[in-house]
Amino acid sequence: MSRSGRQGEAQRANGCMPAGISASCLWTPSRSADGRDRNENAGSAAMKQSFDLDTRTGLPVDLTELLRKYPRETWTDHANLGATARFWLQRHDMFRELGAAMQEALSQHREGEVALDPFRRWFAPRLQFFLTQLEDHHQIEDHHYFPVFVRAESRLSPGFELLENDHEVIHADLMAVAETANRFLAEETGGGAVPPDAARYAGDAYAEASGRLLDRLVRHLADEEDLIIPLILDRGEAAIGI
Repeated sequence: MSRSGRQGEAQRANGCMPAGISASCLWTPSRSADGRDRNENAGSAAMKQSFDLDTRTGLPVDLTELLRKYPRETWTDHANLGATARFWLQRHDMFRELGAAMQEALSQHREGEVALDPFRRWFAPRLQFFLTQLEDHHQIEDHHYFPVFVRAESRLSPGFELLENDHEVIHADLMAVAETANRFLAEETGGGAVPPDAARYAGDAYAEASGRLLDRLVRHLADEEDLIIPLILDRGEAAIGI
């Protein structure tokens, strides 16, 4: 099935948002093209623990040799930080900033500081953009950039398995966010026909799903940068092939 076909199936399964919120449902991201469950590749119990986005505080120490050689404070002015790496870091910053802005907007709306119509007009297209862009970003990394980096330095292969495992976890979070957002916005626009408790519970479910996604994403982005940028600084973009 094509990507558009998979999206359509997911949208029909989850139900569309009411008219006036969006031309269609929030897009539900498809699984990765190869369909693998990357948790199956996690290896030993120790490695599985290091894969856990909810408990780890950084990369496993055996993957930080280059990071110790090129700590974050040296990145910005390094001659080998080329256009591709700078663009990639900018994309990561965009995901962090947009995620934080949406959380703030949600909080303001739920506390009564922003009315439904302006909130809906601002929020729905930005969430749609966030979901689609993040899923596409991970697909490009998994199927193009990560294989290039592994060829450049095979000793970092466990690190890229860790990052791919993160993408699977975050993919499930993206689907949960899309599903709970559709329900939340549907309940919010139901007016008097929707019991107040239903709208509140739908908002709670979305807030929980989006908070979990963003917490995990922030950890993932930091670890991904700590693995990849030092490799780029050590070898240079041209030598790596990016």
